[in-house]
Amino acid sequence: MFKHLWMTLFALLILAGCSAPPEPTATLPASPQLTPTLGDAQVQTTSVPDAQAAAKNYLDSWLAEDYPAMYAMLTQLSRDAISLEDFTARYQNAVNEAALSSWEVTVLSSLVDPHSAQVGYRVLMHSVLVGDFQSETAMNLSLEDGGWRVQWDDTLILAELRGGNYLRMDYSIPSRANIYASDGTALVAQADAVAIGLDTGAVDPEYQESLLNVLYSLTGVHPDTLGARIDAWRPYGYYLPVADVSVEALGRYEATLAGYSGVILSSFRTRYYFNEGISPHLLGYMSLIQPDEVDTYRRLGYRIDERVGRDGLEYWGEQYLAGERGGTLYVVAPDDSILTTLAERAPQPAQAIYTTIDYDLQLGLQRSNALSDGMLGAIVVMEVDTGRVLAMLSSPGFNPNLFEPQNTNFSYLIDDLYAATTPLLNRATQGQYPLGSVFKIVTMSAALESGLYTEDSEYQCGYFFEEIPGHSPHDWTYDHYLEDGRTQPSGLLTLPMGLMRSCNPWFWHIGLDFYNRGMYTTLADMARAYGLGSATGIEIGEQVGAVPEPLNNIDAINLAIGQGNSLVTPLQVADFIAAVGNGGTLYQPKVIDRVLPVSGDPTFVFTPTVRGMLPVSTENLAIVQDAMYSVVMNPRGTAYRTSAFGLNSFVSNTGIPIYGKTGTAESG
Repeated sequence: MFKHLWMTLFALLILAGCSAPPEPTATLPASPQLTPTLGDAQVQTTSVPDAQAAAKNYLDSWLAEDYPAMYAMLTQLSRDAISLEDFTARYQNAVNEAALSSWEVTVLSSLVDPHSAQVGYRVLMHSVLVGDFQSETAMNLSLEDGGWRVQWDDTLILAELRGGNYLRMDYSIPSRANIYASDGTALVAQADAVAIGLDTGAVDPEYQESLLNVLYSLTGVHPDTLGARIDAWRPYGYYLPVADVSVEALGRYEATLAGYSGVILSSFRTRYYFNEGISPHLLGYMSLIQPDEVDTYRRLGYRIDERVGRDGLEYWGEQYLAGERGGTLYVVAPDDSILTTLAERAPQPAQAIYTTIDYDLQLGLQRSNALSDGMLGAIVVMEVDTGRVLAMLSSPGFNPNLFEPQNTNFSYLIDDLYAATTPLLNRATQGQYPLGSVFKIVTMSAALESGLYTEDSEYQCGYFFEEIPGHSPHDWTYDHYLEDGRTQPSGLLTLPMGLMRSCNPWFWHIGLDFYNRGMYTTLADMARAYGLGSATGIEIGEQVGAVPEPLNNIDAINLAIGQGNSLVTPLQVADFIAAVGNGGTLYQPKVIDRVLPVSGDPTFVFTPTVRGMLPVSTENLAIVQDAMYSVVMNPRGTAYRTSAFGLNSFVSNTGIPIYGKTGTAESG
């Protein structure tokens, strides 16, 4: 039998040696290689495809995070074993857990035989939490359908992930830093707070008025606001959220409140915004990481259960306020035992932000009636010679503490923040409005600089403007005449008097005159030089508005009084008014005074930044300034009635002159 087997094998070998060579199978194009032989002769041979190039293609796709392209390069067996979704998740989970900002791959070696190959490479990982670490691993490839295909294995990510091992990050998170007013008063800090509410069914009607007065003293919520709701809700025993206060603020009121029935005090510890937000639109707020943000924030080194800065300084200053996070990255076995530590780094303390906000001024504005009764508007107070923002108020306001789930009032009031009045919108920097008659400052500047007008130029300001046939817009004095039957037209006015009286026909005349002379961009150019239509450069989010160029004579007269399609933000207006006041320097508005680490020198200190100069001569700017003074202090000025309520006495007592310009715009 064995003899017969050997003879059979021998016969097969003879037949194989005598047979014709097999037809070549189809392969991907390969580069011909020239192999030297004896003498000058060379033999051209064809090699298998370049395995190293195939591996590099796969790794380059990883660098680009093009997981579908990587998946398409796997062997059929690998694709049968893992879906694209699971394949993508394996890579993303590793990248997210390690909090990688980026990674680099270096091919080290390759071994190739006709049907398989192995390419060794080094992966250098850059983690925002634990710094750099590296791992050497290998990629196995199979020749499939004439091309190299990658055999999937978790070690393609890191060699340490073989056998079902996985990564786990132990986070080291520094405490979030505080935000302060310019005088060092904390605006937001980690603190103990109390949510105040009322069980309306338990409030004793006999002592209700007294209770509401105590709550008013503590929270600033007016008794009329609460009283009607208590009366309406008492039969149903509804919970009525009142406010939240710090434990320190509750202090001397706590014992008193304990004597009233129906008062519910719920403690919580949080990043607390004092006084329910001092300039909340400037500070911004914090909220939980949302499901669609998880991957992004994990890559930045955040746990998925954290709250992050939203809007305002909480968002802008995240890199300072959150500190430099650290952690320890472990390789963990399938049974959850720790196998090894890949990398670790200690956290670094956060840096506090000191704002330019004047605490007393800001709080005073918020508690005054400047923007009350649901009025939509904004107030911006700037330091004329530096660009420091001393106060910023947007109405309606909001309570940033309502984004804290531990705050009992959160679930009752959070929906109010998304009301139709858009409380979260910072109208000071993001509200875009037609400027109205305040724009006449720009028009007056352009008129004086053109040389066509002087401070002695005159115009007869009547009820109607009749320089455009078929179009007769009327002055504001006509509206008042229709109301009282007494208001007369402003009459003959010089240019400065035109600003004082805010005479629409005067400025319509200037706008039309420029247009008729072919000076189509004169007003728009001056407006842009005043900083309108572009970003101011403030640290927090802002809109840029719009400065259109007139396409016809109607556009021209509309632009001259700040109407039509022109849009500005209140911040832009405060900025250019400050420039008029300081002699023509347009400063970049800023709200950051300094950024201060736990120890050492500040990493940022406020310095005034000039972003432009008004293209108005000193003489002409003085004419504009004098006209703005007359707006407030002259009995015929449009703001004189307001000054009669206290500004005149302020000027008399302090010697500080007041300049201004009124404006009423139409929109829609």
